[in-house]
Amino acid sequence: MTTESIQPSEDPRHHRLSRNMWAGILFGLGFVAFVDEAVFHQILHWHKFYDRSSTAAGLVSDGLFHAFSWFATVGGLYLVADLRRRQAFRHKMFWGGKLLGGGAFQLYDGTIQHKLMRIHQIRYEVDIIPYDLVWNGLAVIMIVIGLVLIRSARRDGFRKEAPVHA
Repeated sequence: MTTESIQPSEDPRHHRLSRNMWAGILFGLGFVAFVDEAVFHQILHWHKFYDRSSTAAGLVSDGLFHAFSWFATVGGLYLVADLRRRQAFRHKMFWGGKLLGGGAFQLYDGTIQHKLMRIHQIRYEVDIIPYDLVWNGLAVIMIVIGLVLIRSARRDGFRKEAPVHA
């Protein structure tokens, strides 16, 4: 069987690259959520995860959000450890996934949670437009760079590895 007759989903190279991408997405999502929670919630006190109730409810929501961010980060690192053990870790694909996951989380937070659901804003009692533009603009930049890295890693991965024969 030649490389041309193998479907991408059946190709072991595709599987390795996909696992690297998902490890990055999970890590990036958890990492950006952690930074959001630590910096904007705890250090700056700009908001809580859920600001439409009491301070106690906000603290509980922050605790759950913090736990989610760490589970995602640790899960991503677990996948990285497994990939490294199998000597299948690909830095470019991981970083592409990390930026894609982090940017996707940030864009979801900035559009769905901030604007549609209105469960919290970045800040209160200020002109919010500059904050929204920076928050969502950085998210879009992260997503674009992540997608470019993923595309490049896929091209590199199939070019550099030897063809698979069954």
